[in-house]
Amino acid sequence: MPEPFTLYKLIILYMLQKVDFPLTNSQISSFILERGYTSYFTLQAVIAELLESDMVRQETVRNCSYFSLTESGEEALHYFQNRISKPIRDEIDQYLSDNKIQLRDEVSVIADYYKNTADEYSVRCLVKEKYSNPIDLTITVPDEMQAKIVCRNWKQKCQGIYEFVMKELL
Repeated sequence: MPEPFTLYKLIILYMLQKVDFPLTNSQISSFILERGYTSYFTLQAVIAELLESDMVRQETVRNCSYFSLTESGEEALHYFQNRISKPIRDEIDQYLSDNKIQLRDEVSVIADYYKNTADEYSVRCLVKEKYSNPIDLTITVPDEMQAKIVCRNWKQKCQGIYEFVMKELL
């Protein structure tokens, strides 16, 4: 049985390997903390070590961190995956199977904004899939409040916007 810190790292690597999209800090934390594997602070230290050792990659959008497996993380998991007990692997597999659609939806629709050179705000609205981005739209709004509203509404309205654009253009 590996030491707890190592086990937590392997659990995270295993989770990231089993999905074809990045997971958020919140999604990883939810699984691990709900099962009482460790505390929030220990988990954050584990994630920091995985980042430092380049086993996971982090992308931050609007204060949300998205994690994905790197090649070195994949390699480490290949060698040490057997250190995760079968019941824990089964629990992860079941969790991901039961929640895959919800987890994917949470990370595949992204909106972020930034102040542009014209002193306005550019809002990038994106729908990510494994190998493509079916829609990647950047619009300009006059102020930050409107940029925040566009970001907030994108998640609920992206499907209708995509359908409208396709109908109009095809």
